[in-house]
Amino acid sequence: MDADSVMIAVVNPMQGPLGIIGPPAQLCAQLALEEINERGGILGRQVHLLSVDGGVAPATVAARIESLVARGLIDAVVGTHTSAVRERVTPVLRNQYPYVYTSLYEGGERNPGVFLTGETPDLQIAPAMRLLAEDRRIKRWAVVGNDYIWPRATAAYIRRHLARVEQELVGEWYEPLGRQDFSGSLEWLSSTGVEGVVVLLVGQDGVEFHRGFAARGLSRRITRLTPLMDENMVYAAGIEASHDLFVSAAYFSVLPTEGSLDFTGRYARRFGPDAPVVGTMAESCYEGMHLLAALAAAAGSLDISKMSQAADSVVLDGPRGRQVIRDRHAIATTYLAEAEGLDFRILTDLLPKR
Repeated sequence: MDADSVMIAVVNPMQGPLGIIGPPAQLCAQLALEEINERGGILGRQVHLLSVDGGVAPATVAARIESLVARGLIDAVVGTHTSAVRERVTPVLRNQYPYVYTSLYEGGERNPGVFLTGETPDLQIAPAMRLLAEDRRIKRWAVVGNDYIWPRATAAYIRRHLARVEQELVGEWYEPLGRQDFSGSLEWLSSTGVEGVVVLLVGQDGVEFHRGFAARGLSRRITRLTPLMDENMVYAAGIEASHDLFVSAAYFSVLPTEGSLDFTGRYARRFGPDAPVVGTMAESCYEGMHLLAALAAAAGSLDISKMSQAADSVVLDGPRGRQVIRDRHAIATTYLAEAEGLDFRILTDLLPKR
């Protein structure tokens, strides 16, 4: 490895259910790379990217990262991928290489050297459920998700939340990643009598579910809330699938803040008008690259113990606005939006009301 450069393994999904967000995530990483290098790089060293496909089996991703580590080819890892991948990658880094995980996730990550820019259920899902329950008079909920740690752990959080607010979680249904036929879960959901459903499906799986949901007429009687539905997924699902669909996230391409508008303009100028739209998971990869640079600058090192000690002093200003770091998590304002045609209309922020 060149001592005058910093090599970052960027782990974004280029295939599989989450592959729909891979291309914009790659472009966001590239844009951040260029901006970081224009400002002098990381610790005065130019930054280079090495792409690893995060859409293959988690064990395969981990084996590729382990091989790069063994050959001394990388200094850090950044990327948007599933929690199943994160759980396999973390051990092979042996707490020696900084790892910025940029996906929304179930919360609770405490491994040293793992820094996070994605949303967590306490700030993303619970406040959105409270607002929708009040506005739509929802008392009975269901969860439909993929069968791995993020949906299952998030559903456990939802169960605890609903118990506190005296609402009912009628049931949960889990599908394997890569499912194309959701007739079983849709038939079950139709029979539950719920007023609301939290959808915890990844990428193309979510697209297929929402299409089927609309085709069965369920959108006329069950309100949907999901933390994972970006603009590319809405476009793929189609207009009919967007009725009464709510999304909570820290970033939307229509976010009318100065940081967001500036980012959207720079992205369009760099990659052209035909570049894929940037949704929350892709944009979070951009934030993750800049967070790595900011942590290294604050610590004066890529040593994870020094970076962890310096983390609480870091303030990250970007498309999501000003973020502070707490327990190695970047804390961003989240928003509730409603799908409107093939885009979103932001309804409100989800800041705690005092």
